[in-house]
Amino acid sequence: MAESNESPAAQELAAEQDPTAAANARVLARLQELFGADAFTDVEEPYGLLTVTTTRERIHDIIDVLHGEEQLQMNFLTTMCGMHWPEQEGRELGMVYHLHSLTQNIRLRLKIFFPIADPVVPTLTDIYATANWMEREAYDFFGIIFTGHPNLIRILNVEDMDYHPMRREYPLEDGTREDKTDLFFGR
Repeated sequence: MAESNESPAAQELAAEQDPTAAANARVLARLQELFGADAFTDVEEPYGLLTVTTTRERIHDIIDVLHGEEQLQMNFLTTMCGMHWPEQEGRELGMVYHLHSLTQNIRLRLKIFFPIADPVVPTLTDIYATANWMEREAYDFFGIIFTGHPNLIRILNVEDMDYHPMRREYPLEDGTREDKTDLFFGR
């Protein structure tokens, strides 16, 4: 990614060599201009997709501004999903938000992390109507609670289920099964 403090000629050369990196540099510079350099951590570009991490306290305001901001026009919430990383103490749960500007043809991935003991995140249903179903899915599978959600109930699993199946709290296979041997499965 081209540095935002490079000369215009250097930025132009970088844009010619890698237009995606140049677009990401412009988006990152705009994000830092709008919210400050300290608002985002862990800036990456896996597969050319600008990815930044922020806090759950700031996520609603950031996405609200990006939705109405004139230069970026992040008018489409492509997806949002939960994550569970049990080995990251104090950051076990997380949410990923993919925003897309259909008019500017730019994409942005935002991540937040928070403790499993406090799985509360603000809802985005007041910004994007499609967040309704995605938040219900994250609640259903990961137990993430979205404050302000109009109907936060399970969407795919039965209502009386007392656990969240996508959390990495359960073994993937039944260790007591005897029918799964190396002889039959080539292990």
